[in-house]
Amino acid sequence: MSAIVVTGVGVVAPSGVGADAYWKSTLDGELHVRPIEAFDASGYDTTIAGQVPDFRSEDYLDDRLAVQTDRWTWMALAATEFALADAGYDVTARDRYHTGVAFGSGSGGVEFGQREIQALWAQGRRAVSAYQSIAWFYAANTGQVSIKHGTKGPSSVVVTDGAGGLDSVGYARRVIRRGTPAVLAGGTEAPLCPYSLACQSANGRMTTSPDPRHGYKPFDVDANGYAPGEGGAVMVLEDAGEAKRRGVNRVYAEIAGYAATHDAYHHHRPSGDCTQLTRCMRKAIADAGLSPEDIDLVLADGAGTSDLDALEVSAIKETFGSRAGKVPVTAPQGFIGRLCAGGSALNLVVGMLAMRDGVVPAVGNLAEPVPGYGLDFVRQPRRMPVNVVLVNARGYGGFNSSIVLRKEIS
Repeated sequence: MSAIVVTGVGVVAPSGVGADAYWKSTLDGELHVRPIEAFDASGYDTTIAGQVPDFRSEDYLDDRLAVQTDRWTWMALAATEFALADAGYDVTARDRYHTGVAFGSGSGGVEFGQREIQALWAQGRRAVSAYQSIAWFYAANTGQVSIKHGTKGPSSVVVTDGAGGLDSVGYARRVIRRGTPAVLAGGTEAPLCPYSLACQSANGRMTTSPDPRHGYKPFDVDANGYAPGEGGAVMVLEDAGEAKRRGVNRVYAEIAGYAATHDAYHHHRPSGDCTQLTRCMRKAIADAGLSPEDIDLVLADGAGTSDLDALEVSAIKETFGSRAGKVPVTAPQGFIGRLCAGGSALNLVVGMLAMRDGVVPAVGNLAEPVPGYGLDFVRQPRRMPVNVVLVNARGYGGFNSSIVLRKEIS
């Protein structure tokens, strides 16, 4: 089978719109979690989040489309434009069936949905927009991107919470192997409204600190939960042979391996051991035809709670054995919040940019790692050759996903 490669990336994140702005901020270690500004969150336990500043729909799409869609879809449309431009990929110049769309989703169009529910109860059913039935739906991003660009290839939405960004790429990989030359994959989220915050609060995993410096702190002795965030990334995935034939001279990475498992334990509580996450990591590495000794960097899920962080550390140790303390581990999402499906998609971009530039960003907002973890957490941007990256992601309810990125195309 031909390799599956990433030829374009598009980013919308709290730390920058566009891959270059995001990457610079990440390497500079800038913290972009701050008090929630979109509404008065003082009555909620969690009052801080990663927010994309000055993101306006009119800068990226027509007003007629903006009124039909939610903020998370605006971000997906913008990130898609960036990715297509970066790849030099023109959907209209190809057979429309040669391009598919697959995005991960965790929250859907919650802001749009809340507004319409408020209109229903305040003014009655005639005040509800006809677009309510499609704007909130988990598949809205997939559908709107497909409609705007006229793609007719296989399309889907994957709803696995924080693992969704990786799972969308796994789905895209299968579609390309079955004959579709290219798929747009990744995910964005915009879950920062009262309704969404209330829903997320029910999981008991969000920080209650009002101070961003003391909030989302993956692998820290003071880890106390995550800060939510908005944004994400979209990637252009292509069959390597097809990409070469259309004249692509630069690719970011090969999607060399993928695996997904489920804890099958409890829909609210995390499993008491790391069996399934370990199995997921090992299967992804094996799927790439590699061994743990070949991995140069781990991009961790970094849940930001003591129990989930400890489980991931145990899984890394079990996967890498005696080498566990020598493999650099990072989780830059601590700088911007946990973006659900958008966050895992964004971490794939981090892995690819680390390989491109030979530099690894630090774990976001990490002040003092838990002493007993014994892993090589990246504390400052580190110059090093990066050829193979393992990216982990977990979703609420027991989802585990891992992807292996390889710089050299097989």
